[in-house]
Amino acid sequence: MEFELPPELEEIRRTARRFTERELEPWASVIDERGEVPDEVVELLAANGYLGMRLDEEFGGGGLGLFPFSLVLEEFSRSHRMFTLIVTSTSGLCPIAIARHGTPEQRDRYVRGMVQGKLKGAFALTEPGAGSDAGAIKTRAQKVEGGWMLNGLKHYISGAHVADVVMVMAVTDPEKRARGGVSAFLVDKGTPGFKVTRIDQTIGSDAIKLAEIAFEDCFVPDGALLGKAGEGFKFAMESLTDGRLGVATSCIGAAERMQEMSIEHAKQRNTFGKPLASRQAIQWMLADNAVEIAAARALTYETIRQVEAGKNVGSGSSMCKLYCSEMVGRVVDRAVQIHGGMGLIRGFPVERFYRDVRHYRVGEGASEIQRMLIARTLTGGRGE
Repeated sequence: MEFELPPELEEIRRTARRFTERELEPWASVIDERGEVPDEVVELLAANGYLGMRLDEEFGGGGLGLFPFSLVLEEFSRSHRMFTLIVTSTSGLCPIAIARHGTPEQRDRYVRGMVQGKLKGAFALTEPGAGSDAGAIKTRAQKVEGGWMLNGLKHYISGAHVADVVMVMAVTDPEKRARGGVSAFLVDKGTPGFKVTRIDQTIGSDAIKLAEIAFEDCFVPDGALLGKAGEGFKFAMESLTDGRLGVATSCIGAAERMQEMSIEHAKQRNTFGKPLASRQAIQWMLADNAVEIAAARALTYETIRQVEAGKNVGSGSSMCKLYCSEMVGRVVDRAVQIHGGMGLIRGFPVERFYRDVRHYRVGEGASEIQRMLIARTLTGGRGE
């Protein structure tokens, strides 16, 4: 099923598809072999305008809206998940929050460097006792002369081990907490009292790593406070809709790639004298994939269109994130089954996709959190 897009969006998709197939795909196996992203990949993305796509042109960004940005994520996700992670790290919560709410000094210091691929940023909210329940964070920032003193522990922070600056959420008013008592601080790599205490290897690609970071009497000057004290949660909430829709389109791209590979393999692989594609069991898997991908794309594209039109989509972004992240899990599971032994072997894309897409049901709000938010919209309550 084809979805017609306006000519300008279709051209963005075609360009991103060509770039993915010709320029990015050859690097996918290199990333897997090295377990890290070579600097050349970041330079390649920067040179072709794929970093800072959502940031204003005054910062060197592309000034793109949500729809074109989401289409790029969809196309990049057809290759390797690290490409979408790099892109979103330069057009996601941390750089956008600095660009929107930072002082001129903060913008000059960080934003342009992120767009050029010279600086890496990370967002630190999650703690051992505060993940989905972000209001339970314990990291404290106490006002002292000339700045703030941070103490606490963050974990499962994507890219924090290589970040040049980390946007840290800390409690500045224990009484208010999530209702105006959490602030955002920009903490530079190498700041005394700030250190990476553990690097976690995820279930996915070896290049995808999460870090634990600790703050022990870590002093940051007043100039490290982003916006005003107590505005931290507001900055985080601003990005929720975009982040969930970005995950949704990334899931669609990955699912489409797995469907294409499954169809190709089913046509070529013969069993008992006939191609797999002639077997009803395989046909039904492919048919289910096609229906689910089409439904995911229709739901997500329409939600993005309404967001860009300034409409209140309610829990629409949660619906997209929930459906698409669970849809891609089913599609890639079928892809493994169709590929048989080949789908289990390291070095084949199907096996890597199987591991990588599992992240999507946890990151940017787990499936259970999305269901809770959708239910709240339906019932008008807060749930349990």
